[in-house]
Amino acid sequence: MPVPAISADPGAVGLPELAGVHWRARVDDRRLRRMGWVWTGWTLAHTIPFVAVAVLLMLVQPLAVPVALISIIHAWIIPELYAQRGANVVRPRRPRQFAPGTGPAPGAERVAVGLLGDLVDHRARALYADTGLLLERGRLGIWLVGQAGALLVRSRGRRVHCYCVGVKEHSLPPSDRVAHLLLALRADEQGFATVANMAFCGARWRVRRRLDRAQRPALEAAADVAAGGLLSAQKPAAKALACRT
Repeated sequence: MPVPAISADPGAVGLPELAGVHWRARVDDRRLRRMGWVWTGWTLAHTIPFVAVAVLLMLVQPLAVPVALISIIHAWIIPELYAQRGANVVRPRRPRQFAPGTGPAPGAERVAVGLLGDLVDHRARALYADTGLLLERGRLGIWLVGQAGALLVRSRGRRVHCYCVGVKEHSLPPSDRVAHLLLALRADEQGFATVANMAFCGARWRVRRRLDRAQRPALEAAADVAAGGLLSAQKPAAKALACRT
């Protein structure tokens, strides 16, 4: 994703990638709320029939308890699979293998980390160093930006929208990729959410269970900020993205 110029007005600069998804309505707060309800309804549509079948089987034939349990397991697994897909958008990727002379220059990641650090304050910088996710406040919610995706925490930290979005230049070091996405997000937050592909939307606890252990403190920090708190530099964090639009 090319990096557009940063604007003080998030809606003033449109990302060039919007032309490639011209059929999508521009994302705003109302559309995000509607997406949340759609995903909730979709989850219920998958789980309620299995639960109903399980209850019916036990009422009609108590000996069918094993089959009823299988139905209950299906009702639980399906939302978990969706949450896994959502968490995968920010899961750390294995380093790509490049042909000699085509990959990042030696030490490029160290330089990229320094440049990325200049874009954020020391608290967000420390959280990124520990978790690999960069916290950014937005008008739509609190963002956690990774190498190939982003999480948007809303509803006072209760709901998470998982977006798959990437940088086309594969030879960039990881922190450079995060910086590109961060600058695109700052330039046009609504356009960023429109271009990105939503992989999951649901309860924070579902996404948290599927994140790597090292990334969970970032999600908790974002939820605290979304609930009206401050990003604290004192909170302990565990030490220790390939979707494209």
